Amino acid sequence: MFLSIFDIFKPGIGPSSSHTMGPMVAAGRFLEALRGGADPEPGSGPPAHLQATLHGSLAWTGKGHATDRAVLLGLLGFDPAEVDMDRAETALATLRETGRVTPEALPEMRLDPEADVIFDFGPPLPGHANGMVLRAFDAGGNLRMEETYYSVGGGFVATSAELAPASDLHAEKAQAGFPFPFGSAAEMLAMGETAGLSVAQMKWRNEAVLTPEARLAARVDAIWAKMDACIERGLAQDGILPGGLNVKRRARAIHRKLVEEGGRNLAQPHVWGDWLSVYAMAVNEENAAGGAVVTSPTNGAAGVVPATIRYYRDHCIGASSEGIRTFLLTAAAIGGLIKHNASISGAEVGCQGEVGSASAMAAAGLCAALGGTNAQIENAAEIALEHHLGMTCDPAGGLVQVPCIERNGLGAIKAVSAASLSLRGDGAHFMPLDNCIEAMRQTGRDMSEKYKETSQGGLAVNLPEC
Repeated sequence: MFLSIFDIFKPGIGPSSSHTMGPMVAAGRFLEALRGGADPEPGSGPPAHLQATLHGSLAWTGKGHATDRAVLLGLLGFDPAEVDMDRAETALATLRETGRVTPEALPEMRLDPEADVIFDFGPPLPGHANGMVLRAFDAGGNLRMEETYYSVGGGFVATSAELAPASDLHAEKAQAGFPFPFGSAAEMLAMGETAGLSVAQMKWRNEAVLTPEARLAARVDAIWAKMDACIERGLAQDGILPGGLNVKRRARAIHRKLVEEGGRNLAQPHVWGDWLSVYAMAVNEENAAGGAVVTSPTNGAAGVVPATIRYYRDHCIGASSEGIRTFLLTAAAIGGLIKHNASISGAEVGCQGEVGSASAMAAAGLCAALGGTNAQIENAAEIALEHHLGMTCDPAGGLVQVPCIERNGLGAIKAVSAASLSLRGDGAHFMPLDNCIEAMRQTGRDMSEKYKETSQGGLAVNLPEC
């Protein structure tokens, strides 16, 4: 499957791409099926009652990740990329009062927000840790339609049938007309050497198959504009994040101190890490508050890539708009490889698949923007990913706050360090990126479920008693 830059970097809302955006998208797809895209159960009448059952990680951390709210919004007809939160809140309030929904082109249906979104804490569904079953019944209680969806990370959703691997990935890509159908880092390097093109140039030519080149630059620039706007919103906000942990927003205060220190020339040499951290924290505080973010490649890791681009733009010599495009295209190529060959889902492989993937993407992007060769880019991604291997996903209270917000800052710092190390070398190194990605997949497979976004182990159960 070809993963476009616009699949890797998608606008949406917090706090989780897998637990908020994915279920919202799945609910929207179910409404489409009800409108006529799928065959109903024989003998059933028009849909009159909706129900959703959440399984696995969607159940265990669904409350903290607002999964129930996301499902309701999806069944109300809202899309995560375009949702107007004021309208959404009004619609939710009306739903709680009436227990009824009337999606476009469908009859009025019963939907009790408390009783009809069911958290099943039994074994996860077989296809993925993030599973959900949506059902519609007729007025007599007969099943009208049922579909199982899996939220596989980064806002991507698949049915059981869609999870089945393609029989011939390369043939599929070639038929689609993509000129550089690399499915591994080794293929990416080989194709780049043969064609004499950078990773970003190959990615651009692949994207141009789907988006006319006259529009492509503007669409890529729009990704960064949304990311940068999210940083600015986060730097402007104070207060306590929702959810009950009483976590205080810190980005605004830290940023103010950094600006003041810069004006007095009092900064320590390691202050560059503070700038990276504050940019990342600004994004992830917005995400934790349910604000608008861009999956990079997920919501939980949405701060790493924007923070590193902001660092490049504001702090690196020779930064340019073209460099930002190169950064994003290269980062998307690496993110696509990781998603295809392993996972970007914390519920599947732990946070190594979220912040680890984001750090690898950011390292590769920064290396490319600073003039790195393809070999150096691959090396940068491998360094960053290697040093996140084994990282668990154990959010306190099931909320994307502790340790998630600070973890994005450290992921950005590792990305810059990895890019810098790779640029000091010639690209030759011991561990290929492909092997590191496979190591991440195997580590995630062997990791205890307690540490894969279920909040049943690690930091999630070692909380202060006060």
